[in-house]
Amino acid sequence: MSRDARWKALLELLVERGRLDVEEAAGELGVSAATIRRDFDRLAEQQMLVRTRGGAVVHGVSYELPLRYKTARRASEKQRIAKAVAELVAPGEAVGLTGGTTTTEVARALAVRGDLTSGSPALTVVTNALNIANELAVRPQFKIVLTGGVARAQSYELVGPLADAVLGQITVDVAVLGVVAFDVTHGAAAHDEAEAAVNRLLCERAERVVVAADSSKLGQRAFARICAAEAVDTLVTDTAADAETVRRFEEAGVRVVTV
Repeated sequence: MSRDARWKALLELLVERGRLDVEEAAGELGVSAATIRRDFDRLAEQQMLVRTRGGAVVHGVSYELPLRYKTARRASEKQRIAKAVAELVAPGEAVGLTGGTTTTEVARALAVRGDLTSGSPALTVVTNALNIANELAVRPQFKIVLTGGVARAQSYELVGPLADAVLGQITVDVAVLGVVAFDVTHGAAAHDEAEAAVNRLLCERAERVVVAADSSKLGQRAFARICAAEAVDTLVTDTAADAETVRRFEEAGVRVVTV
């Protein structure tokens, strides 16, 4: 296992459990305790975790795993979800994409759609995510609108008044939200309040709202609310979604697509 793969695995375990012992981590990953100690030390230097005697803990209950360490989590589910979301977008439409691993996959799915290879433009993409804009900027048939703002290192998203100013001047046909939690009662949510505020404004500027979220995000709640469940037109998730949870979303008026 490479160092990068170990670090991703360690951070994912920490996010899930909150605390991790050296011996426990060594057993999980099949490496020596000395290797895990060195990994913990390096990750602590990068402020990715807090070192403790015999192990490590996350920084706090609102800890957010940076985007570059989340790309491998539920990858197949996210790719299926992304393909289904991309199919909901019609040629010539303006689509808003928030940041996140699933919305990044949506951008990639749009980029390879055969009916979006030409047009003036074939698609207008509005995003506050630097990585999404970077990937799509090489597609001349796409018109890319990037908001201003201050970049968040965790998600590559631009937030703040500059982003708000741009979004306040436009409208989009569909807003695609990447979320960390989506619940019938508590709505769609993010870890960061500034990120949630930009996403909320994008929803308000959209004709329809699509949440792209794997089943692990459903029925969960997070610190900063983006919008109520009733504001969402469509939820695209994977087939592992709990049937009762799906039923509750549908009763709230959300169309649910499972892939």
